[in-house]
Amino acid sequence: MVEYGDQGIVEKPSGRVINNMVYLIMDYVQGGLLFDVCQSLGQMGEDAGRFFANQMLDAIEYMHSNRVVHRDLKLENILIDEQMNLKLADFGFACFKNIDSLKSYRGTFTYMAPEIKEGKTYNGQ
Repeated sequence: MVEYGDQGIVEKPSGRVINNMVYLIMDYVQGGLLFDVCQSLGQMGEDAGRFFANQMLDAIEYMHSNRVVHRDLKLENILIDEQMNLKLADFGFACFKNIDSLKSYRGTFTYMAPEIKEGKTYNGQ
């Protein structure tokens, strides 16, 4: 198989050329969901809360600097690895590039901001 840089073009050994190839990269995270950790631990204390909050803010800042919004952030979509590092999962509702003026109804209803539920235009960030 021959790949042509970042153009998404792949030529298979049979000679067949596939345009607009999309790669899916997956990572196995052994630690589980932040939701489960919160349920089992209960109160974490300020140090643990600050540790997780800083990681979340770094991840969100990185995504927004690359014009990506998740649109379904919740404890069930945050994984924890064996070193207690957070990893965001489930980008099924994510939006990229045109994130400043969104109107689509996406995400989990119970976690949605009121302006999304009301169908108003909103800034994804």
